[in-house]
Amino acid sequence: MRPTATLKTTLCTLAAVLSLATLPTQAQDWIRAGTDTGARIRIAAADFKPTNGDPGQLAQMKQVFDTTLSTDLGNAGIFDLVSKSMQPNVMPGSPQEINLTQWATLPTNASMVAFGSVGLEGGSLVIRGWLFDAKNTQTAQVLGKQYTDTPTVESARIIAHKFADEIILRLGAGVPGIAESHVYFVHAQHGTKEIWEMDYDGQNAHPLTHLGQISLSPRISPDGSRLAFTTLDNHGWTIRMYSLLLGRLVAYANMSGTNMSPAWAPDGNQLAFSSSATGDPEIWVSDNSGGGRRRVTNSRGPDTSPVWNPRSGAQIAWISGRSGLPQLYIMDADGTNISRLTDGGYATSPSWSPNGQFIAFAWNRKYGPGAPGGTDIYVMEIASRRWIQLTHDIGVCDFPTWSPDGRHITFQASPDGRDLHGELWTMLADGTDRKKITSGGGNTMPNWSWH
Repeated sequence: MRPTATLKTTLCTLAAVLSLATLPTQAQDWIRAGTDTGARIRIAAADFKPTNGDPGQLAQMKQVFDTTLSTDLGNAGIFDLVSKSMQPNVMPGSPQEINLTQWATLPTNASMVAFGSVGLEGGSLVIRGWLFDAKNTQTAQVLGKQYTDTPTVESARIIAHKFADEIILRLGAGVPGIAESHVYFVHAQHGTKEIWEMDYDGQNAHPLTHLGQISLSPRISPDGSRLAFTTLDNHGWTIRMYSLLLGRLVAYANMSGTNMSPAWAPDGNQLAFSSSATGDPEIWVSDNSGGGRRRVTNSRGPDTSPVWNPRSGAQIAWISGRSGLPQLYIMDADGTNISRLTDGGYATSPSWSPNGQFIAFAWNRKYGPGAPGGTDIYVMEIASRRWIQLTHDIGVCDFPTWSPDGRHITFQASPDGRDLHGELWTMLADGTDRKKITSGGGNTMPNWSWH
C-alpha cells in the first residue's frame, strides 16, 4: 500500500470538505474525494399552474419552464431536490392555494418549496413564482417574483434560469447561481473548428464564428462583451477578437510569430498570451486591443496557457517546459516570484478558481490508476500544494474551467484523446455529480463565463 495523506480544506464556496493528496509524496494511490458539504437544503419544485391563455399554447412553454427550473435547482450543488413522484399531486398557483403541511410532511418532507403560475396576459408570457419555507408557516414567504416576456419556449427557459438563480442566491450563502451563465467551446465539423456558445447545461448550443478555419482556446471577457480566441490562418496562429455586442470580429493587433492561448485579466483591460515573437514561446501581456505589449517570462523552453488569478489580478498561472516536460507554475503578473507547483508528469490547461485559492488543471502523472499515463483533471490548493484527482476512468480529460460560483467545473473528455470524439462534461468541484452536456463528438476546450 503506497503512503497517502489527507487535508481538510474548503474547496467550494459552501465549505465542501475534501480529502486531498499531498503533492511531495513521490508515490500516491488514487485518492477518492471524501465529500461532506453538510446538510443540503431539501427543496421541492412544484409544477407551475397554467392560468390565463390557450392551454395548447401554454403547454410547451410550461413544460420547458418546469423542466428547466427543476434541472437548475438539481444542478446547483446545494439542494436535495425532491423527486416529482414524491410530491403532492397538486399545482398551487399562488400563496393562497398552497398547503404547506402537504409539502413539509412525508414523503415530500421539503424544507423549501418553489411554486407559481404560467399564463398569457395581454399577448405576453407572465410567470409568477414564489419560494416558501415549508417548515415555517408563520413567515413562510422567502421570495416572490413576476416575470414578463414574449410568449416563446426560449423565453420560458430564460425565465426559469432567472428564477432558479434568485432561489440559489437567497439560499446559497449569497453566492449567485450559474443558471444564466454560458459556456464557450470549440466544435469540430467538416474539417474546421469554430467557436460555439451554449447555456451552462448544454442547451441552446449555436455557433458564433463562421470562419471556415481552425479556431481554438475561446476566452470570454469578464463583462461578457468580447471573446478572444486563436485562429490558424494565412499568417499562422493569430489571436482574434469577436464582439458579442456587434456580432462580428473586431481589431486586435498581433505580434509576429505564433500567438496563442489568450486569457483575460479580471479587470478586462489586459490579455495574457503566449507568443514566439522573440524565439521560444513566452508569456506576454497586452492591453485589450493588442497594444502596450510587454514580455513577462524569459527562459528556454515553451511558456504557454496563461491564466490570471481572477480574484486579485496580481498573479498568473501558466505551463512551462523550462525544466523538461510541461509543469504548472505561478508568478506575479510582472513575471517575478516564480514558483513551480507540480513536480513531475505532464501538466496542461490551468484554470484558476474564482476565489483564488485553487487551480484546476489536466495532469498526466505517468503512474497511478486506470490506463498507464492517463490524463485526468486535478485541483490543487495553492497555499499547501496539496491536490485531489477529480476524474478517473472516463477517458483522456483536459481543459477544466471553473463556473463563476466556484461550485462546478466543466471539462473535455475523450475515450481515445481525439478531439473528434471529445465531449464536454460538468461536475461539482469535488469531482462528484458528473454529467455529460454535449453529444455527437468534436466538442472541446470549454470556457465558462465570468457571470
